[in-house]
Amino acid sequence: MTMLIPFAGLAPVSWKNGGGSTTSIAVFPPDAGFEDFDWRVSLATIAADGPFSTFPGVERTLALVDGPGMTLDIDGDPAMVSDAQPVIAFDGDAQVSARLSRGPSTDFNVMTRTDRCWHRFGRRMLDGASTFVARADVTLLFLAEGESLELCSDDQRINLVRYDAVLLDPDTTWKLQADQGTIFIADIHYYDDEDDLAAAEGDYD
Repeated sequence: MTMLIPFAGLAPVSWKNGGGSTTSIAVFPPDAGFEDFDWRVSLATIAADGPFSTFPGVERTLALVDGPGMTLDIDGDPAMVSDAQPVIAFDGDAQVSARLSRGPSTDFNVMTRTDRCWHRFGRRMLDGASTFVARADVTLLFLAEGESLELCSDDQRINLVRYDAVLLDPDTTWKLQADQGTIFIADIHYYDDEDDLAAAEGDYD
C-alpha cells in the first residue's frame, strides 16, 4: 500500500557502533534491527570524523543531501563525496571512515542484504510536471531538495515537504509536480528464485 512517511514524525537512533545517530525512514521487516533487516533506508548527519559501522552481507549506497561532504576511506582507498560527486556505493563489510570537508554533512543511505534483495539508486531533478512509474518490488521516493512535491495517481494525491518520503505500490504511475527540487529514488528488488540470485552474483557463464 502506498504510504507517506513524514520526516517530522521520525526519531533518531544511535548508530550500530554508537558513534553517531541516524533516522530510520523505512525498514523491512518493520520491526527488524541492524542485524536482521532485508533492506533499510535512513538519513544520517555526520558531525565528526570517525568510522562507519560495518554491515557484513549488505550492499550500501550513500548520497549527500546537505553540507560540504567528506572524504571516505574505504578499505584504504579514498573516495570523495561532494556536490560534484554526491553518490557512492560500497560493501557493508568494508572498513570505512569519514573525514569531513568543512563541517557536518547529512546523507541518505540505502542498504540491502545481498542474499535476499538488491537495490538501484537514482536522482531526478524536478522543475514543473513530470511522470514517474514505480517498477520495483519496493520503490521509495525521498524529497532531498525543494520545499514541496505533489504526487497524483488516478485515485490518490500525496503532498511531501523536504525530507519526507513515500513508499509506492509496484506498477503504479504518478504525476509529479514541484517548482524545483530533487528526489532520490530507491528501487529494491527481491530475488524471485535461485536463478535470479545467481545472475546477480555473476555466476552465469
